[in-house]
Amino acid sequence: MNAKSAISKEIFAPHDERMLGAVQVKRRTKKKIPFLATGGQGEYLTYICLSVVCFSVCSVTNKKPAQASITKVKQFEGSTSFVRRTQWMLEQLRQVNGIDPNRDSPEFDLLFENAFDQWVANTASEKCTFFQVLHHTCQRYLTDKKPEFINCQSKIMGGNSILHSAADSVTSAVQKASQALNERGERLGRAEEKTEELKNSAQQFAETAHKV
Repeated sequence: MNAKSAISKEIFAPHDERMLGAVQVKRRTKKKIPFLATGGQGEYLTYICLSVVCFSVCSVTNKKPAQASITKVKQFEGSTSFVRRTQWMLEQLRQVNGIDPNRDSPEFDLLFENAFDQWVANTASEKCTFFQVLHHTCQRYLTDKKPEFINCQSKIMGGNSILHSAADSVTSAVQKASQALNERGERLGRAEEKTEELKNSAQQFAETAHKV
């Protein structure tokens, strides 16, 4: 089981939460440590996770309201378990900064109501996938006060997640196949019309020749 699957099972599943996406990160700038701080828990891995929890069915709307959140999860050196740290409601997210809209870059910033973090993802591809899921989730679950996405590549802002791209590819293939069948049907139809015309012409010629 990979780390993200383990996080989903260990951190979110017990609380009836469904993890939508996660990205492994490191800080771009070192966090200031209070002068009186003594000792630490050693090295650790950090993950930024996006999850959603569904509540009971509302008797009025007959729909399950959902609440999405962003959670910081850590795994300390020498441990196989994960620890839930800071958590923000998705409504608290104010800005998502992709840093560079012209190239694949692993750097990004997240601005919340009461926090600001500068991160570097494990890979640019992992960041891109997380951004696509995050953007789609914001559009789906937030009715107002949606966060601002700046300096992001168009493939993220276009709303085309990996699943959407795959669906678009399938739809395109079906449309092409349908078009090919239609064109073939038109050609067959024209051939049948031509055959009927030739048949009628031959019949008329035979009748004329018989009269002569």
